[in-house]
Amino acid sequence: MPSPEFQIPDDEFSFRNVAPAEPQEPVAGTPEGVPACTVPLETMEPTQVDSEVNSENEIPKSGPRRRFESVPPVGETSESAQELDIVSLSSDAASKEKAPSSSLQQTGISPRHQIEAWLAAMVHDGASDIILRAGGRPSLRVGGSIRFLPGKVPGPGPMKEVLEGILGPRRWEEWNESGSADSAIQLDGLGRFRINAYRQMGEPAMVIRRVNDSAPDLSQLGLPHEQLETLASRQRGLILVTGVAGSGKSTTLGGMIQHINTTQERHIITLEDPVELLFKEKRSVISQREVGTDTTSFSDGLRHALRQSPDVILIGEVRDAATVVAALEATETGHLVMSTMHTVNAAQTIDRILGFFGTERHAQVRQRLADNLAGVLSQRLVPARDGGLVPAFELMVPSPHVRELIEEGRTGEIAKVIESIGEGGLVSFNHSLLRLVEQRVVDLDDALASSDRPEELLLSLRGIRGSAKRVKLPESDGRTGETPPESGAGGLRLAQ
Repeated sequence: MPSPEFQIPDDEFSFRNVAPAEPQEPVAGTPEGVPACTVPLETMEPTQVDSEVNSENEIPKSGPRRRFESVPPVGETSESAQELDIVSLSSDAASKEKAPSSSLQQTGISPRHQIEAWLAAMVHDGASDIILRAGGRPSLRVGGSIRFLPGKVPGPGPMKEVLEGILGPRRWEEWNESGSADSAIQLDGLGRFRINAYRQMGEPAMVIRRVNDSAPDLSQLGLPHEQLETLASRQRGLILVTGVAGSGKSTTLGGMIQHINTTQERHIITLEDPVELLFKEKRSVISQREVGTDTTSFSDGLRHALRQSPDVILIGEVRDAATVVAALEATETGHLVMSTMHTVNAAQTIDRILGFFGTERHAQVRQRLADNLAGVLSQRLVPARDGGLVPAFELMVPSPHVRELIEEGRTGEIAKVIESIGEGGLVSFNHSLLRLVEQRVVDLDDALASSDRPEELLLSLRGIRGSAKRVKLPESDGRTGETPPESGAGGLRLAQ
């Protein structure tokens, strides 16, 4: 079929296989050899651009165009079209040079795939958390600091769709009712993640935390692993690991459970919300139960656990009086119970537990705690000199004197007793920070910022204590208690 010429009456339609009219000599009417088009242009339905000609009497139609476009015949390319293609290719090349090659810059991918791309960046950068708020900037927490990622978080609608798929029906209903919900996901090639979904300013948001792929080794955590291994080997008692959110409480408990798993034949029952670390059984049997899926609450799961032949019970978090009572009942019947609390030291932990109850029950609760509390480890993360974070801790394994203070309600004196001992089962935060500074693991300013009693820490670093005893440097340094060289903050001299 020869290539006809056709005069286009307006700029809303164009026709493939039809040559454009010459601008200087417009052709009026229909050329010879082309059957007249009897269908008005305004009634023609737009179809695919590459529609085939159904018959010799039909002219292919294209979709509506916003501007006039000269469409050359098939197999031919006009000079103006070539110029347009060259400009387009040049623009594309320039934009590609400006845009990073990372998949985080891609557009047109689904919101779920975009979030998975950010999780991959999170794993690559060694971040602990990623914060995603609908329509906001995605951000990572790396080494305790916030770092922003390129791109923009999907809007409220797509974010809700992603959350609904992640949380599942029950937790999605919980999120709609209460404004927050916890869950966990496993992604091939990336690992396991814990998710807290919440609302802010009426819009969906979530914080995703990476969970260890394997159970940690207590000796590799920078904590007093010998004392913790001794606590984990107890037959009965209540062990509490405390600290602010993100201080590594779950990691420490996971290390203690793993120590039991590799050294003892026991039945371990965990009650978590949600299940984070998945244990691989070695010498122990481990039953992992999730609140909301396998049991309605921590306290309810703990009561039923007593009928499931447990030796060790791990509770994800102590949140209320019912859980405290159930935990104490379990220890009193000969079980080892481990849990976490959001408190910063041992004395505050005791007061927080008492705060769950009315004053008329405080004496009874103090007596039960004095009899059953096996140990409290409080921990916080401090910036390291070479980057990252290291743990500082306070350890309280109650001595007879400490138990007496708990029973009598003299919790304010517990910190003084821990500070005065500084070894064995009683180690204060200042003792832990002192060692980190002397070993040059952390800077003095960061240690002082992390201390509850920075003035006492400065005195200790000068070799002065309330008991007038000089602090000895770690044995590995081979030094005595002499004042080391190099000036620090406030004229303080630090070891090389």
